[in-house]
Amino acid sequence: MDILIIGIISYLMGSIPFGLILTKLFLKKDIREIGSGNIGATNVLRSGNKIVGYTTLILDILKAVIPVIFVKTYYTDFLYLASLCAFLGHVFPVWLKFKGGKGVAVYLGIIVGISFSLGIIFGLAWLLVAIIFRYASLSSIIGSMSVWIYSIFLDNYILTNLLFIIFVIIIFTHKDNIIRLKNSNENKINFKR
Repeated sequence: MDILIIGIISYLMGSIPFGLILTKLFLKKDIREIGSGNIGATNVLRSGNKIVGYTTLILDILKAVIPVIFVKTYYTDFLYLASLCAFLGHVFPVWLKFKGGKGVAVYLGIIVGISFSLGIIFGLAWLLVAIIFRYASLSSIIGSMSVWIYSIFLDNYILTNLLFIIFVIIIFTHKDNIIRLKNSNENKINFKR
């Protein structure tokens, strides 16, 4: 029974569409009609309101951190289940016909909740790629791949499998970005703004 309850609650927490809620509440707009139409923090930042964008980012991270740390503390055996369910909730939310965000902020919340060192590896890889190439999508893909590769050396088969599954889904959610990267028309990060 615990496994079912933990899975459902983690999924439901992950599925809270903060980007949609905050843009409707404070900007009176539907984020699905702005930019890429994605409900995630990156697209919310394109709405022109940085406060709403960064608030979405923080809340998307927290909606993964909270269930992961709770389960890690009280139901350790279900840690990876809770992590995967929270991630799937964000990417495939039942409330939005299973069309959610790309999963990067939630992914960061998950890995920080599991191990802070994983979050540092992701952050460093993301920043390095962002500084060199100035593509957020490429940074997210390389960052999640770096964490997965690092996990291989931790001798934790279940964690490595979890991170591989999430990495594959991140590749899937970034398929349009990958096409734009290939065609050299992906939006670059503007560090001056």
